[in-house]
Amino acid sequence: MEQTLKVDIPPLRWVGPPDGPAVELLDQTRLPGTETVLACRDVPTLVDAIRRLVVRGAPLLGIAGAFGVALAAYRGDDVVASADALAGARPTAVNLAWGVRRALRACQQAADGGPAAALAAAEAIAAAEAAASAAMATHGLGLIPPAARILTHCNTGALAAGGQGTALAVVVAAHRAGRLAKLWVDETRPLLQGARLTSYEACRAGLPYAVLADSAAATLMASGQVDLVILGADRIAADGSVANKVGTYSLAVLARHHNVSFVVVAPLSTVDFGTPDGAGIVVEHRPAAEITSYAGVPVATAGSDAWNPAFDVTPPGLITALVTERGVACPVNAGTLRALKTGDGARLPSCDVLSDTSMER
Repeated sequence: MEQTLKVDIPPLRWVGPPDGPAVELLDQTRLPGTETVLACRDVPTLVDAIRRLVVRGAPLLGIAGAFGVALAAYRGDDVVASADALAGARPTAVNLAWGVRRALRACQQAADGGPAAALAAAEAIAAAEAAASAAMATHGLGLIPPAARILTHCNTGALAAGGQGTALAVVVAAHRAGRLAKLWVDETRPLLQGARLTSYEACRAGLPYAVLADSAAATLMASGQVDLVILGADRIAADGSVANKVGTYSLAVLARHHNVSFVVVAPLSTVDFGTPDGAGIVVEHRPAAEITSYAGVPVATAGSDAWNPAFDVTPPGLITALVTERGVACPVNAGTLRALKTGDGARLPSCDVLSDTSMER
């Protein structure tokens, strides 16, 4: 069921009885032109919405997955089967399966079958992600110089996470502190999450921004108009390798060549210590039609094949710093990640990304 609204609405909302149970989603495939709510009243509808990118962004997927378990429990569905379907809807973003597992565990441990316990777990995840967003904005702000010109890729605001977001939360904090001169927004082919979604959020936040074609980023850096690149992550391996929207690796290589700092912002829920390195990250491949057509209109010769990975993997040696809710890892490696995870972030060295000598340039 769809309902078109003329006011700003949250990217995800739980609706309980008597009007629910349901998980309401702001349909991100319709933005920026139309703010439309999709009410998911069963798990198959929610799984389909996740696969179609109605809801997206690693932290927000974790929240959606957890509420999906609660939805199954309240409906009296097979919760384990529902959890499996949710966790497998998109393979790269680790938060989805992580959120599903947490809610499922709470449900299974409850004496009454667990609907209320699953819902409480989902709400706790949402609250924790919102708190993480605020903390990341604070930690990340310390890395932003005055009059910063920042390049970002894909979408990392509230549409992708709890609270204000991940990387975009840092950008908004920089703007409020008077440190942002310009936000450069990659269009982010093929589905234009930058042009459609980041511009949508940047406009509402009053940021000074401009959209550019992905292929123009190299020229922009070469002209000296980028001080740092800042973006999010969908999965981070134990060694610090980062899986993010395809095109991220290209930006990291460009940043290294042009002596531009490259900063990743992500909550610790995105770090997958069970995956030792980047080679172990499963990269989702999406339908060829996303490349060979646009908005349903063919743009390639009929019958053309396409290669459409949704993500790529950037090795830690190309990453200047990783901002998390517990502090900043700089350099990014297995040791600094483990220190953050165990709460020893205070022992990590400080990081001035603009005079970083930990990387050979």
